[in-house]
Amino acid sequence: MTADGSESLFEPRLALASLSGEADAEWARAADEFAGAAFLGGIALDEPTRAAAREMLDRDREEFLPDDPLAFVDDQLAALTDAPLRSAYNVRASEPGPIREAATVCADHGAILEINAHCRQDEMCAAGAGESLLRDPDRLAEYVRAAAETGATVSVKIRTELPGVDLPAVATRLDDAGADMLHVDAMDSEAVVGDVVAATDAFVVANNGVRDGATAREYLDYGADAVSVGRPSDDPRVLRRVRNAVDEWFDGSGGNGDGRDESRRGAPAVEPRATGPGGSES
Repeated sequence: MTADGSESLFEPRLALASLSGEADAEWARAADEFAGAAFLGGIALDEPTRAAAREMLDRDREEFLPDDPLAFVDDQLAALTDAPLRSAYNVRASEPGPIREAATVCADHGAILEINAHCRQDEMCAAGAGESLLRDPDRLAEYVRAAAETGATVSVKIRTELPGVDLPAVATRLDDAGADMLHVDAMDSEAVVGDVVAATDAFVVANNGVRDGATAREYLDYGADAVSVGRPSDDPRVLRRVRNAVDEWFDGSGGNGDGRDESRRGAPAVEPRATGPGGSES
C-alpha cells in the first residue's frame, strides 16, 4: 500500500468498478474526467465460465459474450489508448491458462488484469470462478502467479462476508503470489478493509456504497489507497462528490469533499447504499 511511500497505481484515487454487461470502453470514456482507472468487464474467458454466463443471460442478467473474448478485451483496451485514465479488465476463468492469456493482452496495453474472485452467482461459482476461488486460496494464488508472470499489473476483486473465509489471510496469500492490488467489496463489513490493509502490502481499493465524501472517507480512514464506484458510475453528481473527497484526502487539504457538514463516520447526510442482488453493487 502507498502508506509506505510506494507509487500509486492510478491517479486520481477514484476507480470505476466493473459492471457485467455494462462496463465497456464507451462507459469508461463517459466518466474519464472523474476517474483514475476503469475496470471493464467482467468477461468470461473459457467455455465453463462462458456456459455459466449464458445461463445467467437466460435469467435476464447482463453479460458480455463476444465470440472471441481475448480479441474483445484487446479491442476494448485499444479503444482507451488515449483516454486520461488507466484501463483494467475484470476476467473470469475456470483455470489459470486463460487468465495468463488475458494478462498478456493487458500487459501489452499497460492495463491492469483483474481476477474475479468476487462474483457470487451460482452458475459462475459452479464453474470454479468468482467467489468460489476465495474458498480455494491455493488455486486463486495460482491464478495470480500466472497473471504476474506476464508482467501485467495484477488486481484481485474479492469480497467480505463469505462464511469460513479469512479474508485478511487470503489477502496475504495473494500478496505473496504477486498481486499488486486488492479490490475489496466490503459489503456491510467496512472495517474488514482495514484488516486487509494491515495484512498486505498491496494497493487496496475499497468498494461498495461509495456515494459521497463521507462514504469515501470512511474507507480511506480504514487505510484504503483508493475507492471505487460501481452502480452509480454513470452519475456525474456522485463521481464529482467522490472525486472531490479523494483529492482533498490525498492532497491534505481536508474538508468533506461535497460541501456537507458531516463528520467522517455515521453522518446522517450520507445517502443510503444502493446495492445489487445479495448486497453487492458490482
